[in-house]
Amino acid sequence: MEGDVIRKEEAVREPLHGLRKGEVKSKDSSLPECAKLGGSEPIALHSDGDVVIGGFFPLHYVASKPEYSFNSKPQVTSCSGFDHIAFRWMMTMIFTVDEINRNSSLLPGVKLGYRIMDSCDHVHTSLRALFSLISYSKTAETENSRIQMEGLNMAGMKRKPGIISSTEKRHAEVNMPKPRGLKDAENYMKEKLTVEIKTREYSPCLNYSPVPAVIGLASSTPTRAVAHTLGPFNIPLVSYFATCSCLTDKNLYPSFLRTVPSDLFQVRGLVKLVTFFGWFWVGTIGATDDYSLYGIQAFSIQFGQQGGCVAFHLTIPTSPTVAEIQKMADKLQRSTARVVVVFAKEVNLLDLFLEGTLGFSFPGVSIPGLKEFLLNVRPSPKPGMEFVNMFWEEYFGCKLEFERDRIDKNNLGAVKKTVCTGSEDLSYTDSSYSDVSQVRISYNVYKAVYAVAHALHTFLNCNSTGPSGGLCEVHSSFTNGQFLQYLKMVNFTNQFDEKVYFDSNGEPVPLYDIINWQKDSKNEISFVKVGSYDGSAQQGQQLQILKNTIVWTTRQSQVPVSQCSAPCPPGSRQATRQGEPKCCFDCLPCADGEISNQTGSTECIKCPEYYWSDKDKVKCVAGEEEFLSFYDAMGIILVALTLLGFILTSIVTIVFHSFRYTPIVKANNSEISFLLLLSLKLCFLCCLVFIGQPSWWTCRLRQAAFGISFVLCLSCLLVKTIVVLLAFQTNNPGSRGRMLFGTSQQRILILCTTAPQIFLSTGWVLGAPPFPFRNSNYQAITGKIVVECKEPWPPGFYLLLGYIGLLAFVCLLLAFFGRKLPDTFNEAKFITFSMLIFWAVWISFIPAYVSSPAKFSVAVEIFAILASSFGLLLCIFIPKCYIILLHPERNIKKGMTGKYQR
Repeated sequence: MEGDVIRKEEAVREPLHGLRKGEVKSKDSSLPECAKLGGSEPIALHSDGDVVIGGFFPLHYVASKPEYSFNSKPQVTSCSGFDHIAFRWMMTMIFTVDEINRNSSLLPGVKLGYRIMDSCDHVHTSLRALFSLISYSKTAETENSRIQMEGLNMAGMKRKPGIISSTEKRHAEVNMPKPRGLKDAENYMKEKLTVEIKTREYSPCLNYSPVPAVIGLASSTPTRAVAHTLGPFNIPLVSYFATCSCLTDKNLYPSFLRTVPSDLFQVRGLVKLVTFFGWFWVGTIGATDDYSLYGIQAFSIQFGQQGGCVAFHLTIPTSPTVAEIQKMADKLQRSTARVVVVFAKEVNLLDLFLEGTLGFSFPGVSIPGLKEFLLNVRPSPKPGMEFVNMFWEEYFGCKLEFERDRIDKNNLGAVKKTVCTGSEDLSYTDSSYSDVSQVRISYNVYKAVYAVAHALHTFLNCNSTGPSGGLCEVHSSFTNGQFLQYLKMVNFTNQFDEKVYFDSNGEPVPLYDIINWQKDSKNEISFVKVGSYDGSAQQGQQLQILKNTIVWTTRQSQVPVSQCSAPCPPGSRQATRQGEPKCCFDCLPCADGEISNQTGSTECIKCPEYYWSDKDKVKCVAGEEEFLSFYDAMGIILVALTLLGFILTSIVTIVFHSFRYTPIVKANNSEISFLLLLSLKLCFLCCLVFIGQPSWWTCRLRQAAFGISFVLCLSCLLVKTIVVLLAFQTNNPGSRGRMLFGTSQQRILILCTTAPQIFLSTGWVLGAPPFPFRNSNYQAITGKIVVECKEPWPPGFYLLLGYIGLLAFVCLLLAFFGRKLPDTFNEAKFITFSMLIFWAVWISFIPAYVSSPAKFSVAVEIFAILASSFGLLLCIFIPKCYIILLHPERNIKKGMTGKYQR
């Protein structure tokens, strides 16, 4: 093999294929040996300690894709685009580790170290750094030199106070000679180290990782790759900025935890924020990473559940061209959406951060001592300081002397830059690196390191009362995922009074600050807190917004409006346009009897029974009752006709009473004539019972009064017709009809024909009486409630009407037989006319009554009563009054018998 290949017997491992966790297989010397390639290790910032934790930070954000030919040794791909903020995150981890080491109560007797690497914010660079991190070990030469240095002071085998090495306990079982002198002690330590290295090298997979936990990463996509790799070995990965909700899946990522809330909570907060301002028509913009893809997918689903619509979606290419940027800008301008929801990293949106933007950010704090620590950073030519040197050169735009010589040798054509002295003062500069007034991601890093430290505190039995004397027990390795369980159970309150813990999914408390992009006096964008979102609070108290402190785009004072269609006003509903999103709709007025009392109603609400919508269709009011009123035009006309009929009947009665001894009045039993006039008066008066609001007594009285009055009237007409027929029969020899049908018989006949109707009406009223009823069947047509008399037994009315028809038919039949009797004044002829009018009226009444709606059916019945009553009055009594008043000379017996000569 090549000379740069390190061949160590201890480094030879059996292939991983077929190994199960917890298994150790013996080494087969016949198999080819695998070893690391020298010069392939990525740069790392390292500090020794009793416990070393790993760290990944995206110090660069552009990484070229590796090309593997498998014919030559792969070269380490270089990264570009140094990120000052990410460097601050990394230095915050170092600051936190130093702070913990200075704290004598958290990890007493234990020094915490770190090994930090650059992930370059890409999957392949992150995995390369991961494999380097979890497989690194100090070379034998380094260990030997350390042992030699320790051996000089091993007269009493002293060690660092407070450290009890469990390695010693584990190797106590190995048969090794005890050290008796300095040289023996040195050999003893070498052999012990060899056993430990072999134990680690031949341990199954990563059970004996040199780091108990890893802090990182920033982006969700590389975090998924690293978490997926570490998961099967239960090596904890605590992220400070990976927010993808996909990482919540504990089946895929069992060892993943984070101090930053999941996008699931951020999406919920965004949906509440957008709907809070009434924005239901928005666009979405995202990158091609998992954070954008999963975030926009979850937002679109939850936003749609709240009635919102996504107008468009734009994807920011990794390296967008001018044409692609222009195409995106044109689509933004054409869209009617005035609000855009963005899921992307700052590097993708540096040119889109405009005044008026609202964003979700993590709670910011001011960490004491951090600013001074950051400003005291200095470059150094020592190994392991490459990241600091990179930062220094990028920050000041120069080249350090010791770096310049190396670059010039490798790249003679490089552009010459000014030389950095290394003594430049960071305190005289103003940048995002040194602005730590309100750190957010750095605070997440701070919490992550402290979470690991608190887990170590419990895992190492610090402050226990055992033989360690209140100090921590140092483990040489962390096996079988024991430390992961301790980390999951961390629960402490930090110096900022924030409770730090992980739920069952490894998630922290979802807290966010709502930040508004505002321009300061220097016309530069500054971030101003205008609200907060607490995902663990009760519904209705999660979102807190200070509207008056928000500065909108172009410094508008009013909240921008973003909608495809304006919300429908009260009294109307939304009607979705075919083929368009549900947020694009037309507004249709509510139908009669329906209301919508809220803006943006999707449906109109039907009013309850006996209620009706007002003219604006915004509220239900008590339905207007409709009945045939005395004050209606129709009611007034019918009352006038009723009174007219009653007055005319009364006048005829007076005339007949005044001339009651004249032949024309006496000719046909004046008693029957007066009874007929009385029944006609009752027929006219019963019409008044049908007019007005129905009540308990009017409903019972109206049909009974109508039926009995008409039957009495028709009974009188029947008797009159019989009397006329019998009168002419008496002229025949031997006829005794007139004698057999005297006054008494006439009264009995009237009583017998009227009695059935009285019994029928009485039984109907008592057995199934009509009652007032509010009929809402016509409400949809007229908008009014018809108050009418409901008849629970409809056959009662038709039996009553049928009996009236039967008497009318008998009267018509008998009168028709006597229409040609030889008499100057033939009363049978006038009775025939009156019955014909009666039948014409009532035959037309039935279909008109059934088909007439609401109060018009009552008017039809009153009209039929009036028409038939006027027909009887005019046909029977007006001709007699004509003779009595205008031709008294004919009111003699000869005139009645036809012997009077005109």
